[in-house]
Amino acid sequence: MLIRDETEADIPAIHALLANAFATAPHSQQTEHLIVDALRDKGRLSLSLVAIEDDELVGCVAFSPVKIDGQESDWFGLGPVAVNPDRQGLGIGSELIQAGIARLRINDAAGCVVLGEPDYYSRFGFAPLPDLKLEGVPDQYFMARPLIDTIPAGNVDYDPAFYIAPQH
Repeated sequence: MLIRDETEADIPAIHALLANAFATAPHSQQTEHLIVDALRDKGRLSLSLVAIEDDELVGCVAFSPVKIDGQESDWFGLGPVAVNPDRQGLGIGSELIQAGIARLRINDAAGCVVLGEPDYYSRFGFAPLPDLKLEGVPDQYFMARPLIDTIPAGNVDYDPAFYIAPQH
């Protein structure tokens, strides 16, 4: 499996993969493909990695900047991450997340936050931090992974692209 930066040629496959992977996800509004498209269009998609296996795009992960107490920071939000439903459970998502965190570290990011399942994301070093909050979200589902010693305090805001209304 090859993990690499997305290319323009990957964009339709990423869009389709995100729509398909989240089509029946219980905690999703099925807008992940629209979120990534909007982040890309606004130049706010800081890092987008894809997993390629047998010349097929089988997974993707996105990272975008977050604000802390309304201020730009060197912190990023992980997500969405998706793997083709027929390839889930094989470690592809884990490899994408690890590669993304490694790239953030190389690029001098201060940290990364994620909204998701604690049992899954804790294996990558994510944990709730008492002074870093996402409004309206129970603490156990909003986790952070500091990449430097200084940990900020405050409310985290994702890009407005994350608040796209579902299309029905």
